[in-house]
Amino acid sequence: MDFLTSIILGIVEGLTEFIPVSSTGHMILTAKMLGYDDQTPIMKTFEVVIQLGAILAIAIVYWNRILTLLGWSRSEPIAKSARKRLNLIHVFLGIAPALLVAYFARDFIKSLFHAQTVLLALVAGGIFMIFAEWYNKHKVRVTAEDVDDMTYKQAFLIGLYQIISVLWPGFSRSGSTISGGMISGVSYKASADFSFLIAIPIMCAASGYELLDSYRNFTSDAVGVFIAGFIVSFVVAYFVVLAFMKLIQKIRLTHFAIYRFVLAAVFWLFIMH
Repeated sequence: MDFLTSIILGIVEGLTEFIPVSSTGHMILTAKMLGYDDQTPIMKTFEVVIQLGAILAIAIVYWNRILTLLGWSRSEPIAKSARKRLNLIHVFLGIAPALLVAYFARDFIKSLFHAQTVLLALVAGGIFMIFAEWYNKHKVRVTAEDVDDMTYKQAFLIGLYQIISVLWPGFSRSGSTISGGMISGVSYKASADFSFLIAIPIMCAASGYELLDSYRNFTSDAVGVFIAGFIVSFVVAYFVVLAFMKLIQKIRLTHFAIYRFVLAAVFWLFIMH
């Protein structure tokens, strides 16, 4: 892998990790277009490294919220801090189902990492997101406008929906969690906030586990491109998350779903054939 490829893949990771379009799917499709086998040991290690760059970006964006979850923030007014708040139990309920499934079905999941699976997941995930947006608007009463209003049940339901993205590469972790939240009576913005927050522990756990298997790939020849991809992924992801949260009321799930349909169609017509 050269530096240009490292930068391209870092940009793709940063752009897609936290919006509901599937970063895994985009990495598989991009690697195919560039002529790389994304299942080689060096490529898998590189993908873990650039995911860590994206994780660092989201951790910085939500730094104050993370400190509050850990009980280290003392800057809030007493009246606000005394009210019901999101806590670590919510986070645990949101990540435990997916982590358990990922651990026990690891080999099966890896067997699904190919372009055909991703294309189907892009379409299926888009349909699911359109349904979630419609259901949230017409069929369910939104009881959690803010992430602090979420119940333990809602957090656990989001965790269950996240399993879909674990078992189906290309479905999108953020797409399944945001959609699951909206179906469960959580607002669009609160679902996105919770999706970003639980991304930190679940991605750290997954990336850490993978690094234990692949640390030998950090050779002197590879470290340079790894660092370049990490930095690019971090910078791009940071600004993407800021822009997404700022424009969240203008960019609906349906818009992302349409993009997924177009991407799947274009890739199928011009790359797969």
